[in-house]
Parts: sequence; C-alpha cells; structure tokens
Amino acid sequence: MQASIVKTPVFIAGAGPAGVAAALKLDRLGIPCVIADKSVFPRDKICGDAISGKVIVNLKRIDPAILESFYEQTWKTPVWGIRFVAPNGKVVEVPFSAKSNPTADIAPGFVAKRMDFDNFLVDQIRQCRHVTFLEGVDIEHVEKIENGFSIRDKSGHYHFETPMYLDACGAHSAFARHYAGLTKRDDHHAGSLRAYYSNVGGFHEHNYIELQFLNPLIPGYFWVFPLPGGFANVGVGMRTDYIRKKKINLNKAMDQLIREHPVLIERFKNAKLEGKIQGFGLPLGSKPRPISGENFMILGDAGHLIDPLTGEGIGHAIYSGVYAAEQTQICMEQHNFSKEFIHAYDVRINKVLGKEMELSYKLQRMMARPWLVNFLAGLIISNRRIIDIISRMYTDFDLRTKIVRPGFWLKLIFKKDI
Repeated sequence: MQASIVKTPVFIAGAGPAGVAAALKLDRLGIPCVIADKSVFPRDKICGDAISGKVIVNLKRIDPAILESFYEQTWKTPVWGIRFVAPNGKVVEVPFSAKSNPTADIAPGFVAKRMDFDNFLVDQIRQCRHVTFLEGVDIEHVEKIENGFSIRDKSGHYHFETPMYLDACGAHSAFARHYAGLTKRDDHHAGSLRAYYSNVGGFHEHNYIELQFLNPLIPGYFWVFPLPGGFANVGVGMRTDYIRKKKINLNKAMDQLIREHPVLIERFKNAKLEGKIQGFGLPLGSKPRPISGENFMILGDAGHLIDPLTGEGIGHAIYSGVYAAEQTQICMEQHNFSKEFIHAYDVRINKVLGKEMELSYKLQRMMARPWLVNFLAGLIISNRRIIDIISRMYTDFDLRTKIVRPGFWLKLIFKKDI
C-alpha cells in the first residue's frame, strides 16, 4: 500500500548535531518540522569526540536551558588546554585561555563520546512541541518537485513533501554528492582512525587534548583526548592525497606509533584497546563550495564544513544547523525559497566559518614541514610570552591570522609588539 503524502514546512534528513540543532532552533522559532534518521538512538558515531567552545556558544544561543542541562551531565571531561608534540618530541602546552582557572570557572571545552552527546541532543528534540522525530527511518528517495522536494523512505512507509529540505546526512550524504555536486577531492579530504583505550597514562592534570605531529604521519597527526572513567579517544588523521602519495597504511602506522614511539611507549604500556579501531572520512572545508540551492540547504559534514587542521566538525555542524533554521524563518516570512535568496545561508557560513577554515588550511600546509614545526616548538617553549599570545588565539581570530605570517614570528623573536 502506497504511503499517503504528509506535508511539512521543513524536512530534516539526519539527526546528528547539525540536524538536531536545526530542529531545536526551528522549535524555538515556532516552526514545525520533521527530522528523520536511519539509526535508532543511542548509536555510536566515529569521531574525535571534542566539543569546542563553538558548541557551548550555540547551545546557549538555541536555549540556555539546554546548555545548563549539558553542564550537568557526567559523561563528559572538561578540557582546559591543548598539548602539541613536535616531530622531535618537544612538547608545547597551551591553555585555552591565559585567565582560565580550572578550580573556579566552567571549562571552555569538553570531550564526550558521541554515543552520549548525540543521544543527549536527541533527547532534547523528543521534548519539542513542534518537532516530529522519526528514528530507524532510512531516507532513500529525495526528488525535486514544484515548490519543494518529495521525500520517501526505503521501506515505503513514509512520504513527505516540503518547501524546505535540510540535508544533514553526514560525510556520505548521497544528496550532497549527487544532487548538489559536492564531490570528494583527495586534497580536500582526510582519512582517519578512531579507537577507545583504557588506562592511558601521562595526561595533563587539567585534561589537555593532544595533537602529536609524529613521523610517519606528518602532515597528519596522532591524537589523544581524555574521556571520563579512565578512557581516552585515540586516533590518527591524514589528508587523503598524502595517504595515497606516501602509501600510508593508517592502521599499521597507528599501531607502530603506540608500540614503538618513545613519546608513547610508556603512556600506553598498561593501556587496553576497548572495542575496535574504526575508520572514517572527513570532507574538509578547505575549499569553498555551494551548500544551498532552490528549496534546500546542506548542513554540517554533508556540506564539507570540517576544519582542515583540527578536524573539528561538531561545532561547525551546530553553527550550520542554527543558521539554516534562521534562514528558513526568513524564507517563510518572505515566501521566497529561490536559490538566490537562500544563498544568504552560504554567505553567512563563509563569513563565520570560511575564513577560519581557510586559515586552518594554511596552517595545515605549514605543519607539512617537520623542520619548521620543530623550530617553532623550540621557539615557543623558550618564551612564556609566546605561549600567552598563542593562548589568546583560541578566542581571538584576528590574532590567529597573524600566525601564518613570517613577520609575526620575527617580532616575537625580537620581543616586539604584535
């Protein structure tokens, strides 16, 4: 029996952070929507699990009560800084804020398993008056029709029509690839592995996340992020074109680093792998791409919005979800769902995230030179003033843009004002 057509003002495909953020914001705006995901929650999502200050800002923007509820959760680890390890083993530790006081303030960032964080977000939409949430529903057919899109699921039980389709189906979105033309390019894509370990030693007392630029992974890196209960998210990532060029087997490289690298041997001597090592791809935001069109917007990983240097995707995904919801409200008020009108979403994303991802791409290319990374690490370690300046970069984008300029480092060396 053919499913009857249900009309909805907004249809969201995918209930990850991007899709849920859009649904939550639409609910607060009083706009009904349907959000569907092929998984049944809670479900795992392969990720680095880092939750940045961008997530905090946008949860508060959607609803301060959601942020307060997030702060109350026990499945997250507060993070107060970042530890970089250069190819020569030199360690640079930078607090996220020079004024941070871990004994008194709320942490500027966290690490939490996506199983827990995504389920927390989904629990929020379950409580929304204007949101219809469908889990275990695999969207297979998305077809352009007059004044919108027709959406059918794989089982044939559901058939929706909507003037606004929000695609938040993640890195492997068929809609983004086949309809919107966001094809994969190896120089703007990364391959990664993630594993969970228990009993990893040597963490900073204030739970710094770690990016280790170790051979043979350069220009990629090895990461170690602390989790509650003595667990750690451990992984490796490298741009896909370098993986092919260098013929790197990420599984072997990760195993060899843990077993043999002098920086890691002692820390992993009592560690135990919990579960499997799993791989995932990262469509990077290092190349501007169109992420909207007539009656649609593309959100989060589906829109290639992952930071090229850090691999951050959660904060960018939530940003895009909030902006997509706000753009949807404007489209409805103006009765205009044209490609040209919705392009304001692209402009806004590029203004907030585009320049930052462009800078990250430049930094990524700097990190491809081990000698340069070693030199800068030595320079930073020897000068506390530099650490304080880099710490400020966490919240000061204009200051961050200077890091790719040779003159910036010359002024630091000669102790001049920047």
